[in-house]
Amino acid sequence: MHHLIHTLACWICLASFCLAAAPVLADEPDGRKIMTLAYNRADGEDRTSILTMTLINKRGSQRVRKVESWSKDYGPDRKSVMVFREPADVRGTAYLAWDYEEIGKDDDKWLYMPAMKKVRRISGSSRNEYFMGTDFTYDDMGRRSVAKDAHTLIGSETVMDHDCWKVESVPVDPNDLYTRRMFWVSKTAHVTLKAEYFDKDGLVKIYNVLEFQEQGGFWTVLRSEMDNVSRDHKTIMEIGSISYDAGLADDMFQVSAIERGRIR
Repeated sequence: MHHLIHTLACWICLASFCLAAAPVLADEPDGRKIMTLAYNRADGEDRTSILTMTLINKRGSQRVRKVESWSKDYGPDRKSVMVFREPADVRGTAYLAWDYEEIGKDDDKWLYMPAMKKVRRISGSSRNEYFMGTDFTYDDMGRRSVAKDAHTLIGSETVMDHDCWKVESVPVDPNDLYTRRMFWVSKTAHVTLKAEYFDKDGLVKIYNVLEFQEQGGFWTVLRSEMDNVSRDHKTIMEIGSISYDAGLADDMFQVSAIERGRIR
């Protein structure tokens, strides 16, 4: 009898806990919904920006690169092009990416190297290489389709004084570079303010937004940092200017455009 009473008491306590927690969980979207909100965050039909990349090694030495960037949406897909303007050793290098939402369709990426006067297609394992010495891989540079991961809401935490959802994303592809990613997504702006990347050996790198605000009616990340803890190196990205909905032409997002240096 004593054992039965104890068991009933445990079930009552557990039921009480679940009932207390249920309203909180019921009010929150699930992980996939949250990442879809972040993916579809309003940011115009096209964007033009000038940005500075600062690469910092473990000795504190810095390399600074000036870049112009354009992107345009085509329904759920996005095409982007970046051209390096400074310093001289990378001037004219151009990167073109077509990111697709469709499940099973690989993104297309190309890199034009002016010294070689040829375009290199980025495919297969090359997507996991670091982009132009930064701490972003080629895959990191684009928008990752929500369908490429299984998403789980872990809880809520505050980042940069913003209430955020904390979501764990595990790649569907077992050959993905990372075994999992953690994201902190603002509940009001739907901007990812922090991310952590893990591989089989543990934490690889940490992404942090350092400054963001509304510009042209859209939430815009103005300054961010990727801290690669695995190689003691970091990259700071700063946007000097940005404009939205300029009506960018389609032909600037073609391989022929970067190959001929036609992006001005």
